[in-house]
Amino acid sequence: MFEASFSFDCHDKQILVVEDEYDIGDIIEHYLKREGMRVIRAMNGKQAIEIHTAQTIDLILLDIKLPELNGWEVLSKIRQKAQTPVIMLTALDQDIDKVMALRIGADDFVVKPFNPNEVVARVQAVLRRTQQNNQISQRNLLYKNIEVNTEIHSVYINQIDQKILLNLTLTEYKILLLMIDHPHKVFTRGELMNHCLPDSDALERTVDSHVSKLRKKLEEHGLEHMLINVRGVGYRLDYPQE
Repeated sequence: MFEASFSFDCHDKQILVVEDEYDIGDIIEHYLKREGMRVIRAMNGKQAIEIHTAQTIDLILLDIKLPELNGWEVLSKIRQKAQTPVIMLTALDQDIDKVMALRIGADDFVVKPFNPNEVVARVQAVLRRTQQNNQISQRNLLYKNIEVNTEIHSVYINQIDQKILLNLTLTEYKILLLMIDHPHKVFTRGELMNHCLPDSDALERTVDSHVSKLRKKLEEHGLEHMLINVRGVGYRLDYPQE
């Protein structure tokens, strides 16, 4: 159950609403502005990318069925360069759509037809969670040659003559950020879901998919035998040193 208001102040946050149905977009805009947020509208996927590139956006409400580029393509392109919070809008209430949205890097999703107050509540919840995560640590985390810059939400692999930026989804970043502070701790799938996929009803196998993709990206840069599966429990980042 979502509450209509939170103590977190979303006033003046800039929201990009990407919705090609005027009536739906108008309703969302009205309710967001009523809570003091600023709203920019995009009618297709290409326009959404252009606006996101040109302006500072605090959160994106992104419809899946769009002209030019669909929501999946827009989300994928955004995640290649930024970790802007994204809430997907979909008319399809199917698990595969939810899993796909979270796997690509969405922060949440809303199924049409929706209550506008629920949309506002989800926007507030994601913005609040994002701010809280940003305030938890404004420092660089280091483990072996992995460096996490929490201020700009970026992960690097430090090599002798260069620093390589890893292209991670938001969920992959959250998993690594959680585990790198306690690299030998075994995290259950439930713990990973609560931290990285809160307020979602994704299945635990979704965590396995995110971990597998993150492990592969680390392996591509020579970091073998990390993100270890502890049978029947969950995952640890690395084995304790002897």
